[in-house]
Amino acid sequence: MSGRLEGKVAFVTGAARGQGRAHAVRMAQEGADVIAVDVAGQLPPCVRYDPATPEDLDETVRLVEKTGRRILASAVDTRDHGRMNDVVAEGVAELGRLDVIVANAGIAVPQTWDEITPDSFRDVMDVNVTGTWNTVMAGARHVIDGGRGGSIVLISSAAGLKMQPFMIHYTASKHAVTGMARGFAAELGRHGIRVNSVHPGPVASDMGSGDMVAEIGRTMESHPQLSNMLVGFLPEGICEPHDIADAVLWLASDESRFVTAAAIAVDGGTTQY
Repeated sequence: MSGRLEGKVAFVTGAARGQGRAHAVRMAQEGADVIAVDVAGQLPPCVRYDPATPEDLDETVRLVEKTGRRILASAVDTRDHGRMNDVVAEGVAELGRLDVIVANAGIAVPQTWDEITPDSFRDVMDVNVTGTWNTVMAGARHVIDGGRGGSIVLISSAAGLKMQPFMIHYTASKHAVTGMARGFAAELGRHGIRVNSVHPGPVASDMGSGDMVAEIGRTMESHPQLSNMLVGFLPEGICEPHDIADAVLWLASDESRFVTAAAIAVDGGTTQY
């Protein structure tokens, strides 16, 4: 099946690489034009992996345009409510409509409970929770005004259903995203807008770059009993970004027209025990 999003427009955050790029490209392959944003620059100092770059965002543009679809890409911090509103409004003015929102941007920081500082807690919550809220607020009115309904997908985490050891701030933020999806689903449903959360387990992405793997290992060593809490049932322990993008595409398409307020785990079973 192809053309599942033909004629539609999707707004994707964190689109410079990894899951965000996979969402943008997958939707373009199915006929959608794309409004893409990414900070494409410096991340909060607590983050231990390499940030996305303007060149990464340019590559997403190239890959989407290769499908024959249009893309408007901007370097934006999702914490910037005003700029998010402006970029989406500009994109809708040029592309003509908005049908799908994918709030994908987020950060993860391995820290034991007593290593978390007020600054790192605030940074994780601001990016993962406030940034997600800003994303929906920037786009939802445009979807409503289109009068055709639509789909909003908030990228939470396995940590939004279960927990992630040694990431209390991340776990708290992703549980908040799960609840946010349900709340928006209730209020936006009368406009024909479905809102769901997706919960990836371990994903092979640039979040594993820099010192991230070493930091995860270090924190696990502080309490080894917790180290196997996110082991799944399938032989492949880590999925690829396109595996998450396929689930998001389904939620964005009319194939899931009666699915709303759902928490969809794409985690190989890690949240089931």
